[in-house]
Amino acid sequence: MKTYLIKGLILALLAGGSFSCKDDYIYSDLVRDNRPAIPVTFTDATTYGFNPFIISSLAAGGPIQFTMSIPASSGRTIKEITKVVGGATGINVATLNAATATTAYNAAPIAGNGTTAVFTTTIAAFKAKYPSVATTPVALPNYTEIQFLFLVTLDDGTQIVPEPVRVRIVN
Repeated sequence: MKTYLIKGLILALLAGGSFSCKDDYIYSDLVRDNRPAIPVTFTDATTYGFNPFIISSLAAGGPIQFTMSIPASSGRTIKEITKVVGGATGINVATLNAATATTAYNAAPIAGNGTTAVFTTTIAAFKAKYPSVATTPVALPNYTEIQFLFLVTLDDGTQIVPEPVRVRIVN
């Protein structure tokens, strides 16, 4: 009888303890979106629920161009695209943070123009910088993808890392 009483008391304390904690995790940084005060969008890219992408053709010489834009109502302008990294679709912000002047895609910052900035390159230039990254379309799904990450600096010194963007390479 005494054993049942002790076990029942322990069970009641455990059950009561599970309801006594405040749900701090619901509103923590761990489970909420980290959105910048000023969003950077890619005006010439397409998205279907994931990273925006553009389509580039190897046969056409592989042009790559991303136009970044911030809202005119923000009161800010884009000073420059400070840093660019490229690679396979597995690159992330750690790749961007670790990039140095010699390992980043761009040798110098790319100037902004008001609320827009344009990054332009080619698949051939990408392949020269990252020779180990596959740029040849595979049989199915008839394309391959590469990815870029940008560090954008605004006129007030604020730095924003927009979402990754991809280039879908077709024949």
